[in-house]
Amino acid sequence: MSRKRIFFWIQIIIIIYCAAGIALYYLQTRFLFHPTKLAADHTFNIKVPFKEFLIPVNKTDTISVVKFIPADSIPKGVVIYFHGNMHNVEFYAPFAQQFTKHGYEVWMPDYPGFGKSTGELSEKKLYDVAWQVQRLALSNYTGSNVIIYGKSLGTGVAAYAATVATCRALVLETPYYSITDLFNHYAWMYPVSLMVKYTIPTHTFLEDVKAPVTIFHGTDDNVIPYSCAEKLKGNSKKGDLFITIPGGSHRDIAAHAEYIHAMDSLLKN
Repeated sequence: MSRKRIFFWIQIIIIIYCAAGIALYYLQTRFLFHPTKLAADHTFNIKVPFKEFLIPVNKTDTISVVKFIPADSIPKGVVIYFHGNMHNVEFYAPFAQQFTKHGYEVWMPDYPGFGKSTGELSEKKLYDVAWQVQRLALSNYTGSNVIIYGKSLGTGVAAYAATVATCRALVLETPYYSITDLFNHYAWMYPVSLMVKYTIPTHTFLEDVKAPVTIFHGTDDNVIPYSCAEKLKGNSKKGDLFITIPGGSHRDIAAHAEYIHAMDSLLKN
């Protein structure tokens, strides 16, 4: 191959590299979040008993929360459930039943731009959602009756929530070490730490969580690789649990016996 042709292909590679890097920088919010907005008068298609309420934050931001209610008992506590990066609460509603059947209320907020929640999305806004919902929950329940739960993207938000107020337990399903670390896994050829707009350092938050932490992660997770979550073992304290689900993927953790046994034990106490 001639030098001229080699130089040509080097130019093509550089152009592709730069174009992909620019796209990663400017479109990272779209890569990370996949919300489905809902009209303010939308009627949720949810099969279990629920109520919805709004938390006004300021003139532009309102947090929409759906409260799932145990059918046959006075709630013995509340699970604050921070969902993943897709759709809205309506999509995650079926997961509430695993908690309501044990007598817990479930409060599931939508992030800005998701469902009926309004406002511009940012990392700070995610933390604001966590703080506002946690604050309201503690006006209704004592910390010993509050369980904070995070799923996928919501694990970092949940970990933050557990640092700002007391809770009985923190549960993380398919977590990440940090968003920076996760981006670095997929875009290792770029200076990711200089490019990301969202960091969400779950590992740092866990160092300040006083409550017991339970982590579930599957070995066959092709969204958040097991290796990214395994690093969190270094931030665990005595009494924390890291439960590996052999063969578990990103979306089927709750169907595995290891998960069911551990959650039943936690929620029955």
